[in-house]
Amino acid sequence: MSNHTVTLFLISGKIAAGKSTLAKSLAAQRLTVLIGEDHWLSKLFPDEISTLDDYVRCSARLCDAIKPHVVSLLQEGLSVVMDFPANTRQQRQWLREIFEAADVHHELHFIDVPNDVCKSRLRDRNKSGRHAFQPSETDFDLFTRFFVPPTDEEGFNITIHKA
Repeated sequence: MSNHTVTLFLISGKIAAGKSTLAKSLAAQRLTVLIGEDHWLSKLFPDEISTLDDYVRCSARLCDAIKPHVVSLLQEGLSVVMDFPANTRQQRQWLREIFEAADVHHELHFIDVPNDVCKSRLRDRNKSGRHAFQPSETDFDLFTRFFVPPTDEEGFNITIHKA
C-alpha cells in the first residue's frame, strides 16, 4: 500500500526568489510531476513576450489549455508541482479551481525573499543564460508592483520559506 497523498503544490514568490529551485525539489518525490510555466511559455510563444501585457495574454492562454490536463493527472493519482506563479489573488484562485476540481490536497509554498536578494539572484541568473526568461531589474520592479503575498484568510495550506 502507498502512503502517497495526491497533492497540488503551488508556489508564490517574486521573480528570482527561488520558485523553480523549490519546484524541482518538491517534484523529486515519488509519483510527482513538475509543470513549469516558463518552459511552456518559451516553447509555445517564442519571441512573443516582451511586455507585461504579452505575458498576461500568453499566460492566460497556457492556463486555459493546461488546466484540464492537470486536473486529470491529479485524478489519476499523480501529485503535480505547478511552477506557475501564485503571486496574485487571481492566480491563486485559478490554482484553487484545479485542486478543487480534482478534489485533492494542496500545499502553497510562499518564498519570502527581500527585493535586493531577488535582484542579485536575477543578475546572476541572467548572466548564466540558463533560464528560459531573462527579465531586467526594471521588469522585476514592474512585476513586483502586482505581487500580493498569500494570507491565511485566503484559506490555503501555506508553508513559508524565508531567505
